[in-house]
Amino acid sequence: MTKAIRVIRNVETIVAYDEETGTHAYLSDGDIAFDDNAILHVGDRYTGPFEQEEQGRGRMLLPGFVNIHCHSDEEPLSKGIFDDMGTATLWGQAMYEYSTLIEISEEAREASLTVMLGDLIRSGVTTLVDIAGPHDAWLPTLAKSGARAYAAPGFREARWYVEDSHRLEYRWDHARGREAYERALACVDAAQNHPSGRLGGIVSPSQVETCSSELLIEAAAAARSRGVPITVHAAQTMAEHEELLRWTGQTAVQYLEGLGILDGNLILGHCIFIDSHSWTRQRTETDMALLARRGTTVAHCPVTFSRSGMILESIGRYRRAGINVGLGTDSYPYNMLEEMRRALICSRIAGKSVFDLKTADILDMATLAGAKALGRQDIGRIAVGARPDFSLVDLNHPAMQPVYDPLRNLLHCAAERAVEAVYVDGRCIARGGRLLGLDYDAAVQVMREASKFTTSRIAANDPRGRSLSELAPLSLPTRQPSAQ
Repeated sequence: MTKAIRVIRNVETIVAYDEETGTHAYLSDGDIAFDDNAILHVGDRYTGPFEQEEQGRGRMLLPGFVNIHCHSDEEPLSKGIFDDMGTATLWGQAMYEYSTLIEISEEAREASLTVMLGDLIRSGVTTLVDIAGPHDAWLPTLAKSGARAYAAPGFREARWYVEDSHRLEYRWDHARGREAYERALACVDAAQNHPSGRLGGIVSPSQVETCSSELLIEAAAAARSRGVPITVHAAQTMAEHEELLRWTGQTAVQYLEGLGILDGNLILGHCIFIDSHSWTRQRTETDMALLARRGTTVAHCPVTFSRSGMILESIGRYRRAGINVGLGTDSYPYNMLEEMRRALICSRIAGKSVFDLKTADILDMATLAGAKALGRQDIGRIAVGARPDFSLVDLNHPAMQPVYDPLRNLLHCAAERAVEAVYVDGRCIARGGRLLGLDYDAAVQVMREASKFTTSRIAANDPRGRSLSELAPLSLPTRQPSAQ
C-alpha cells in the first residue's frame, strides 16, 4: 500500500543536516517531501508524486528536539513550591529534604504526564526520555501523545532522608529494590514491543548511590542484552559526591568505570560534580578523560540546577574534551527552548567567555547528541531517510522580528511562542500551541485538584511535621485590604 506523500513548498529556512560537516546548516527557500516513515526529499523543487501540499513561506523548519532526561510523576505538581528552599548543610540542594514531601495521587498521574508532554511538545520536542515510576496510564498516554517516547522506569534499593535538616541518611531495602527492578524490566520490554512503534524502553537505576554495585552491574547487563540504553543519575549533587568518596574513595565516574558500566550505552543524568569541578576537593582531570574515552553521554539539565545555584563547568569544556553532551529538561517548566537558552548562558558564565559555546552547539546538543545517546541516526536531523520529526516556526511572529539569524531569535527571544506546529512520523501532533492527541486543558483541571491533595499531605510527609507555610513561605507577605 502506497504511503501518503506530503510536501511543504518554499520553506523560507530549513535547518537541514549537512552530511559533509556532520552538523546543521541553513537551506533557503526549499521543499521538503515526506511520508509517515521517512523524509523523501530536502532541497530544491520536489517534482515527484504527492497527496498533500502546503506552503512554507514565512516559516523555519527545524529538526525535532531530543530530550534525554525528564521526569513526570509528581514533578509537575512541585511547581512554585520549594524554588527558594534548600538545605544549607547539603550545599543548598533542596532535593533531599524537600522533594520527598511531594506526593501524587494515583488519579493524577495521567494528568501530570499529559501536562508534561504538552509543555515539551509545544516547545519542539519530538523525542523524550521520561524517567518515572511505572503506572497503568504511562505507556498508553505516551503513545496517545504522538511523540517518540522512551519509558525509563526507575528503581532503587535505598531511599534518602534528611535528619534534623542537616544530615543525609539512607534507608536500604534490597528486597524492595529487587522487586522494583523486575517490574522495571517488564515495563521496558512492554515499551520496546508497543504496537505504536514510537515507544522504547531504557533501563534506569535511579541514582548511583541508591543502588548496590551488584544491582548496577546486573542492570547494565540487562540493558546490553536488550539492546537498549541505561541511564542513571550520577555526579548530580555535592552530597552524593561526598557520600561516594566516603563509601568508595572514588568519584561517581570512577566508581562506574570500576564496575565496568561506563561505556557508550550509558547516559549519565547531570554529571556536574566531577573531580575537576571547583566545588570538589580533588582538582584533578581524570573524570572528563574517562567520559570521553568510554563514549558516555551526559544529560545536561541546567534550569533545575541553576535554580539552586549549581552549574556544570562548562558545556564547552566537556565538548572540547570529546564528551557527548545532550539536553534534558528534568523538571518544570518542561520547555526545551528555554532549557537551550539557559544552557548557553550558564555555559558562558561557567566558562567565563562568550566563546565557550555557540548557538549552533546548543542546537547540536538538542538534536544530534541526543539522538547519538539513544543509538539513533534517523532522528534529530532533516535529511533524506531520516524520520519526519520536525517543527515549523512562524518567522513572522512579533517576537521573531526583525529576523537576521532565525535560530538566535528563536532561542534568545521568541521560544515556544513562535512554534507553529510539531510533527512526528510526518503527522502533526501539535498546532497553535495545542496538543492534538491529548486533552491538555482537562489535565490542567485535574492538576488543580491534585495540587490540593499534594499540599495537604506535605506536613504528614515531613519527618518534623512542619506545615507548608513553615517549609515554603510565600514569596511576598500576605496583607488584608484595608477599609476605606
